[in-house]
Amino acid sequence: MGRKKANAGKMGRPREFAEDEALNAAMRVFWEKGYEGASLDDLTRAMKINRSSLYASFGDKEALFRRVLSRYSAGPMGSVFEALKQPNARAVIETLFRSSAKFLSDPTHPPSCLSVTGGLACGQGAESARQAMVDWRNMGLIQIEKRMRQARAEGDLPKDVDPRDLARYVAIVLHGLSVQAANGATAGEMNRAVELALRSLPL
Repeated sequence: MGRKKANAGKMGRPREFAEDEALNAAMRVFWEKGYEGASLDDLTRAMKINRSSLYASFGDKEALFRRVLSRYSAGPMGSVFEALKQPNARAVIETLFRSSAKFLSDPTHPPSCLSVTGGLACGQGAESARQAMVDWRNMGLIQIEKRMRQARAEGDLPKDVDPRDLARYVAIVLHGLSVQAANGATAGEMNRAVELALRSLPL
């Protein structure tokens, strides 16, 4: 009887690690090393848990990566896509560009964007993780296109500008900034590139 109570108390103890902190640590590892570059040893060391705890709490490496992507979308990248709430198409695009340059040059996190460094190139064994990244980037593109179509409906977009093409252009600039940040571009260099991109907008 006493042993059963003791065991029940042991089973009912809270987890010995904070899940939010562990996910943030895993996000940083994937952000720095990419999906394939991040080993289980890297992840467990950063998360301060053992492999059995990782599997029990988050599933396998791919499942953890998908959790990290969701967290990244709602956290670090959430402020960038607040730009979609700007009142007109040009303000949306300008805010996207400028907030991205600011985000990418923030020294408190790895350079570049997890959506680019996480898994542009993956081997066959990581194809589903690579596809998760493709889906994530496409989701962003769809959100921008949706906002550009709204601008068209509100008469805020020139008739000769296709919302899909404009959204694709915006995505290309954003991804290009991310690659340049990974290459060591400074905040000033990225902001000057943003100024050139803004001058080329057809609105």
